[in-house]
Amino acid sequence: MNTITGLWLRQLKRYFRSRARIIGSLGQPILFLLVFGFGFGPIFQKAGAGDYMQFLIPGVIAMSILFTAMFAGLEIIWDKQFGFLKETLVAPVSRLEIMFGRTLGGATVALIQGLIVFAIALCFGFHPNWAMLPLALLFMFLIAILFTALGTAIASTLDDMQGFQLIMNFLIMPIFFLSGALFPIQTLPVAIRFISTINPLTYGVDGLRDAFIRSGVFSVLTNLTVLIIVTGVFLAVGSYLFSKIEI
Repeated sequence: MNTITGLWLRQLKRYFRSRARIIGSLGQPILFLLVFGFGFGPIFQKAGAGDYMQFLIPGVIAMSILFTAMFAGLEIIWDKQFGFLKETLVAPVSRLEIMFGRTLGGATVALIQGLIVFAIALCFGFHPNWAMLPLALLFMFLIAILFTALGTAIASTLDDMQGFQLIMNFLIMPIFFLSGALFPIQTLPVAIRFISTINPLTYGVDGLRDAFIRSGVFSVLTNLTVLIIVTGVFLAVGSYLFSKIEI
Protein backbone atom coordinates (compact mmCIF):
# COMPACT_ATOMS: atom_id res chain seq x y z
CA MET A 1 0.00 0.00 0.00
CA ASN A 2 2.91 2.37 0.73
CA THR A 3 4.22 1.68 -2.78
CA ILE A 4 0.90 2.52 -4.40
CA THR A 5 0.49 5.66 -2.29
CA GLY A 6 4.04 6.82 -3.01
CA LEU A 7 3.75 6.43 -6.76
CA TRP A 8 0.29 8.00 -6.75
CA LEU A 9 1.65 11.00 -4.84
CA ARG A 10 4.61 11.29 -7.22
CA GLN A 11 2.24 11.65 -10.18
CA LEU A 12 0.28 14.38 -8.42
CA LYS A 13 3.40 16.31 -7.43
CA ARG A 14 4.74 16.22 -10.97
CA TYR A 15 1.42 17.51 -12.27
CA PHE A 16 0.99 20.40 -9.84
CA ARG A 17 4.62 21.49 -10.22
CA SER A 18 4.22 21.90 -13.98
CA ARG A 19 2.09 25.01 -14.52
CA ALA A 20 2.83 24.95 -18.23
CA ARG A 21 1.37 21.45 -18.44
CA ILE A 22 -1.81 22.48 -16.63
CA ILE A 23 -2.35 25.62 -18.70
CA GLY A 24 -1.35 24.02 -22.00
CA SER A 25 -3.72 21.09 -21.58
CA LEU A 26 -6.67 23.49 -21.26
CA GLY A 27 -6.15 25.01 -24.70
CA GLN A 28 -7.83 22.25 -26.70
CA PRO A 29 -10.99 21.94 -24.53
CA ILE A 30 -11.49 25.72 -24.56
CA LEU A 31 -10.98 25.78 -28.34
CA PHE A 32 -13.62 23.08 -28.80
CA LEU A 33 -16.05 24.95 -26.59
CA LEU A 34 -15.53 28.20 -28.47
CA VAL A 35 -15.42 26.87 -32.03
CA PHE A 36 -17.93 24.04 -31.85
CA GLY A 37 -20.12 25.43 -29.09
CA PHE A 38 -20.70 28.84 -30.62
CA GLY A 39 -20.12 27.75 -34.22
CA PHE A 40 -22.57 24.84 -34.41
CA GLY A 41 -24.86 26.03 -31.61
CA PRO A 42 -27.22 28.09 -33.80
CA ILE A 43 -27.47 25.28 -36.39
CA PHE A 44 -28.17 22.71 -33.67
CA GLN A 45 -30.85 24.93 -32.19
CA LYS A 46 -32.50 25.64 -35.56
CA ALA A 47 -32.74 21.90 -36.11
CA GLY A 48 -34.84 21.72 -32.96
CA ALA A 49 -32.23 19.73 -31.01
CA GLY A 50 -31.91 22.18 -28.11
CA ASP A 51 -28.89 23.95 -26.66
CA TYR A 52 -25.75 22.54 -28.32
CA MET A 53 -23.42 23.93 -25.66
CA GLN A 54 -25.20 21.86 -22.99
CA PHE A 55 -24.92 18.82 -25.25
CA LEU A 56 -21.25 19.44 -26.10
CA ILE A 57 -19.76 20.11 -22.66
CA PRO A 58 -19.99 16.52 -21.27
CA GLY A 59 -18.18 15.34 -24.40
CA VAL A 60 -15.44 17.96 -24.01
CA ILE A 61 -14.96 16.97 -20.35
CA ALA A 62 -14.60 13.33 -21.44
CA MET A 63 -12.16 14.40 -24.16
CA SER A 64 -9.97 16.21 -21.64
CA ILE A 65 -9.86 13.14 -19.40
CA LEU A 66 -9.16 10.85 -22.39
CA PHE A 67 -6.17 12.84 -23.64
CA THR A 68 -4.62 13.27 -20.19
CA ALA A 69 -5.17 9.63 -19.21
CA MET A 70 -3.77 8.11 -22.41
CA PHE A 71 -0.65 10.25 -22.41
CA ALA A 72 0.06 9.28 -18.80
CA GLY A 73 1.70 6.21 -20.30
CA LEU A 74 4.38 8.46 -21.79
CA GLU A 75 5.88 8.80 -18.31
CA ILE A 76 6.70 5.09 -18.31
CA ILE A 77 8.85 5.50 -21.42
CA TRP A 78 10.38 8.65 -19.94
CA ASP A 79 11.26 6.78 -16.73
CA LYS A 80 12.71 3.92 -18.79
CA GLN A 81 15.10 6.25 -20.57
CA PHE A 82 16.21 8.09 -17.43
CA GLY A 83 16.61 5.04 -15.23
CA PHE A 84 13.90 5.72 -12.66
CA LEU A 85 11.81 2.76 -13.76
CA LYS A 86 14.78 0.42 -13.39
CA GLU A 87 15.29 1.57 -9.80
CA THR A 88 11.58 1.06 -9.13
CA LEU A 89 11.45 -2.42 -10.64
CA VAL A 90 14.45 -3.73 -8.71
CA ALA A 91 12.91 -2.61 -5.41
CA PRO A 92 11.51 -5.41 -3.22
CA VAL A 93 7.89 -4.64 -4.13
CA SER A 94 5.36 -6.23 -6.44
CA ARG A 95 5.24 -5.02 -10.03
CA LEU A 96 1.48 -5.16 -9.71
CA GLU A 97 1.64 -2.54 -6.94
CA ILE A 98 3.89 -0.37 -9.09
CA MET A 99 1.49 -0.59 -12.02
CA PHE A 100 -1.56 0.18 -9.85
CA GLY A 101 0.20 3.12 -8.19
CA ARG A 102 1.18 4.66 -11.53
CA THR A 103 -2.25 4.00 -13.04
CA LEU A 104 -4.10 5.44 -10.06
CA GLY A 105 -1.86 8.52 -10.11
CA GLY A 106 -2.38 9.07 -13.84
CA ALA A 107 -6.13 8.58 -13.47
CA THR A 108 -6.28 11.07 -10.59
CA VAL A 109 -4.44 13.66 -12.68
CA ALA A 110 -6.86 13.04 -15.56
CA LEU A 111 -9.81 13.39 -13.19
CA ILE A 112 -8.45 16.72 -11.89
CA GLN A 113 -8.04 17.87 -15.47
CA GLY A 114 -11.67 16.97 -16.15
CA LEU A 115 -12.80 18.89 -13.07
CA ILE A 116 -10.90 21.98 -14.23
CA VAL A 117 -12.63 21.79 -17.61
CA PHE A 118 -15.96 21.34 -15.79
CA ALA A 119 -15.28 24.53 -13.82
CA ILE A 120 -14.45 26.38 -17.04
CA ALA A 121 -17.65 25.03 -18.62
CA LEU A 122 -19.68 26.69 -15.89
CA CYS A 123 -18.29 30.00 -17.15
CA PHE A 124 -19.65 29.11 -20.60
CA GLY A 125 -23.16 28.87 -19.19
CA PHE A 126 -23.28 25.15 -18.44
CA HIS A 127 -26.21 24.19 -16.20
CA PRO A 128 -25.60 20.69 -14.83
CA ASN A 129 -27.92 18.65 -12.67
CA TRP A 130 -26.07 19.17 -9.39
CA ALA A 131 -28.00 16.38 -7.67
CA MET A 132 -26.33 13.88 -10.04
CA LEU A 133 -22.80 15.25 -9.60
CA PRO A 134 -21.61 12.18 -7.61
CA LEU A 135 -22.70 9.93 -10.49
CA ALA A 136 -20.91 12.19 -12.97
CA LEU A 137 -17.74 12.00 -10.87
CA LEU A 138 -17.97 8.20 -10.92
CA PHE A 139 -18.17 8.20 -14.71
CA MET A 140 -15.26 10.62 -14.94
CA PHE A 141 -13.15 8.42 -12.68
CA LEU A 142 -13.98 5.27 -14.65
CA ILE A 143 -13.03 6.98 -17.92
CA ALA A 144 -9.76 8.10 -16.33
CA ILE A 145 -8.87 4.65 -14.97
CA LEU A 146 -9.85 2.88 -18.19
CA PHE A 147 -7.74 4.97 -20.53
CA THR A 148 -4.81 5.35 -18.13
CA ALA A 149 -4.67 1.54 -18.01
CA LEU A 150 -4.78 1.43 -21.82
CA GLY A 151 -2.00 4.00 -22.10
CA THR A 152 0.07 2.05 -19.57
CA ALA A 153 -0.45 -1.20 -21.48
CA ILE A 154 0.73 0.36 -24.74
CA ALA A 155 3.69 2.17 -23.14
CA SER A 156 4.83 -1.07 -21.50
CA THR A 157 5.57 -2.54 -24.94
CA LEU A 158 7.40 0.49 -26.35
CA ASP A 159 10.74 2.23 -25.79
CA ASP A 160 10.38 5.10 -28.25
CA MET A 161 8.55 8.29 -27.23
CA GLN A 162 7.85 9.31 -30.81
CA GLY A 163 6.38 5.90 -31.57
CA PHE A 164 4.14 6.14 -28.52
CA GLN A 165 2.89 9.59 -29.53
CA LEU A 166 2.10 8.40 -33.06
CA ILE A 167 0.16 5.41 -31.76
CA MET A 168 -1.69 7.58 -29.26
CA ASN A 169 -2.74 10.05 -31.94
CA PHE A 170 -3.83 7.18 -34.16
CA LEU A 171 -6.03 5.81 -31.36
CA ILE A 172 -7.24 8.92 -29.57
CA MET A 173 -8.82 10.79 -32.46
CA PRO A 174 -11.07 7.92 -33.66
CA ILE A 175 -11.98 7.06 -30.06
CA PHE A 176 -12.99 10.67 -29.42
CA PHE A 177 -14.80 11.46 -32.67
CA LEU A 178 -16.72 8.16 -32.66
CA SER A 179 -17.88 8.50 -29.06
CA GLY A 180 -20.84 10.79 -29.63
CA ALA A 181 -19.01 13.64 -27.91
CA LEU A 182 -19.70 16.09 -30.74
CA PHE A 183 -22.91 14.75 -32.27
CA PRO A 184 -25.70 12.30 -31.39
CA ILE A 185 -24.82 8.75 -32.37
CA GLN A 186 -28.48 8.04 -33.19
CA THR A 187 -28.14 10.09 -36.40
CA LEU A 188 -25.06 8.24 -37.69
CA PRO A 189 -25.13 5.67 -40.52
CA VAL A 190 -25.57 2.08 -39.34
CA ALA A 191 -21.94 1.03 -39.87
CA ILE A 192 -20.50 4.03 -38.02
CA ARG A 193 -23.12 3.70 -35.29
CA PHE A 194 -22.02 0.10 -34.77
CA ILE A 195 -18.39 1.21 -34.36
CA SER A 196 -19.54 3.80 -31.84
CA THR A 197 -21.34 1.15 -29.79
CA ILE A 198 -18.11 -0.86 -29.38
CA ASN A 199 -16.16 2.26 -28.40
CA PRO A 200 -15.87 2.33 -24.58
CA LEU A 201 -15.70 6.14 -24.49
CA THR A 202 -19.20 6.23 -25.98
CA TYR A 203 -20.57 4.87 -22.71
CA GLY A 204 -18.52 7.31 -20.67
CA VAL A 205 -19.76 10.30 -22.67
CA ASP A 206 -23.33 9.01 -22.56
CA GLY A 207 -23.09 8.45 -18.80
CA LEU A 208 -21.79 11.98 -18.24
CA ARG A 209 -24.46 13.44 -20.47
CA ASP A 210 -27.16 11.48 -18.66
CA ALA A 211 -25.87 12.59 -15.26
CA PHE A 212 -25.37 16.24 -16.17
CA ILE A 213 -28.33 17.00 -18.46
CA ARG A 214 -30.51 13.84 -18.34
CA SER A 215 -30.03 13.16 -22.05
CA GLY A 216 -28.48 9.72 -22.31
CA VAL A 217 -29.01 7.14 -25.05
CA PHE A 218 -28.29 4.10 -22.93
CA SER A 219 -29.35 3.38 -19.38
CA VAL A 220 -27.10 4.31 -16.46
CA LEU A 221 -26.72 0.61 -15.61
CA THR A 222 -25.60 -0.21 -19.16
CA ASN A 223 -23.04 2.60 -19.17
CA LEU A 224 -21.63 1.62 -15.78
CA THR A 225 -21.52 -2.10 -16.63
CA VAL A 226 -19.65 -1.59 -19.89
CA LEU A 227 -17.14 0.82 -18.36
CA ILE A 228 -16.45 -1.42 -15.35
CA ILE A 229 -15.96 -4.54 -17.49
CA VAL A 230 -13.70 -2.82 -20.03
CA THR A 231 -11.73 -1.13 -17.23
CA GLY A 232 -11.16 -4.52 -15.60
CA VAL A 233 -9.96 -5.98 -18.90
CA PHE A 234 -7.55 -3.10 -19.58
CA LEU A 235 -6.20 -3.24 -16.03
CA ALA A 236 -5.55 -6.96 -16.41
CA VAL A 237 -3.84 -6.50 -19.78
CA GLY A 238 -1.86 -3.53 -18.53
CA SER A 239 -0.74 -5.42 -15.43
CA TYR A 240 0.40 -8.38 -17.53
CA LEU A 241 2.35 -6.28 -20.04
CA PHE A 242 3.89 -4.15 -17.29
CA SER A 243 5.04 -7.30 -15.48
CA LYS A 244 6.92 -8.33 -18.65
CA ILE A 245 8.93 -5.11 -18.92
CA GLU A 246 12.65 -5.76 -19.22
CA ILE A 247 15.11 -2.95 -18.49
